[in-house]
Amino acid sequence: MIASPVRTLARDEEADTDVADVAALVLERAAVEVVVGLPLSMDGSEGPAALRALEHARKIAVAVEPVPVRLVDERLSTVGAHRALHAAGRREKQFRDVVDQAAAVVLLQAALDAERSSGRAPGRVLPAAERPGRAKRRKPRHGTTARPAGASAAHDPDERPEATEGEEA
Repeated sequence: MIASPVRTLARDEEADTDVADVAALVLERAAVEVVVGLPLSMDGSEGPAALRALEHARKIAVAVEPVPVRLVDERLSTVGAHRALHAAGRREKQFRDVVDQAAAVVLLQAALDAERSSGRAPGRVLPAAERPGRAKRRKPRHGTTARPAGASAAHDPDERPEATEGEEA
């Protein structure tokens, strides 16, 4: 399975139209999981950027329920995207607009590769208890990366053992 970009969604903190767009893509593509990058500090701690990403992931989780949302360490994904774009012959000015999309592809590909090599999905599923407004499981409502059907192990994602990106079993 190879990760490829669909489109880049700009975050809309006021109206959450990006959250609705993610939910629509999850439905349209019959995604089995949504992968959200968690920008941890280099020491592995959750700083302000990670807390913002967690809040956004919670909104997505409510919108796409019952599809699970998996948080995956995104440290160095932008560095990997820069390297890939340079290797493709692009100059810095040419890829400023696509670096976030490329970083999302690097993140998802690393998650798919880690799961393929270890048999365990990387990161962690956002626990139901952390999802605001959770009343009952329902079908998904109307950026962030969605794992397409068939891209994950046959297990229930909530029951898979946790692993970190690059961890070997």
